[in-house]
Amino acid sequence: MPVPALMRELVAAAVAAASSHNTQPWKFLPGERRIAILPDFTRRCPVVDPDDHHLYASLGCAAENLVWAARAAGFRSEVAFDASLPAVVIDLEEATREATALAHAIPVRQCTRSPYDGAPLRHDELRPLEASGQGTGVAMHLITDRTRMERIGEYVAAGNTMQFSDPDWRAELLSWIRFNEREARRSGDGLYGPAMGSPAAPRWLGRAFMRLAFSARKQNRKDVAHIRSSSAIAVFVSEHEGPQGWIEAGRCYGRMALQATALGIRHAFINQPVEVASLRAQFAAFLGLGAGRPDLVVRLGRGPVMPRSYRRPIESVVVAAP
Repeated sequence: MPVPALMRELVAAAVAAASSHNTQPWKFLPGERRIAILPDFTRRCPVVDPDDHHLYASLGCAAENLVWAARAAGFRSEVAFDASLPAVVIDLEEATREATALAHAIPVRQCTRSPYDGAPLRHDELRPLEASGQGTGVAMHLITDRTRMERIGEYVAAGNTMQFSDPDWRAELLSWIRFNEREARRSGDGLYGPAMGSPAAPRWLGRAFMRLAFSARKQNRKDVAHIRSSSAIAVFVSEHEGPQGWIEAGRCYGRMALQATALGIRHAFINQPVEVASLRAQFAAFLGLGAGRPDLVVRLGRGPVMPRSYRRPIESVVVAAP
């Protein structure tokens, strides 16, 4: 459907957000001064995300990008959750244009799955990162202690081992991997091999490599090395179960990710400890969270720019009102 210029600008900013496996599980329903972000359940990942937690967190990531883009375009945003749709509903009200550092970070932000330099973050960097990750019913815990980071690495490795032992998990992951640029451009979604640090390859070769050489042991070695090269780990924790809380967790991550990008700090998800339900409870106990659910785990540090993942065309994610 044709998309008005303002809505195209805002949706383009929203779809630049992170999503689990880069599935982009969202649809946008624009109105005169309102835009709703609805879940696209045809793009869910039932094995790695059986309760749709990551799907709803992804909607929150998109909503946060949209809020900052709207601010730069001269609109104040009021964000609410409509359980009847269900959707994130964003009402826009004209205001003074404010092109913030976070708005400028939207097209630059990426999940950088590479080694970092391991240098400690300065206090003047940690403070805005910590502030940006807090939300309504959501807290971000920023961990810089090396002993605790090493323990988190152990939980990541345990999660890898459990996930790799599940053939359904492996099949689901494979369905979202795009082994070369041609595949990634054609689909506009998924996990682009070079963006994850893997060389581009024909699909037949990439599939053969995954069958023969893709293992928990090798992934653990890589992930633990990446964590040891990181400067900090952020853990997002929500007080309440359910889509509204998960969306808020996604918004908090999205805001922190933009703030990190504005500071020249890279980040990447290490969500294995929160994706395996039995491990998630142990991880929460290790962190001393009580009843809070650890939603997202992110490592931070300084590292190189990586190839970017792809996004679907605006027209493919905008829907008309019924």
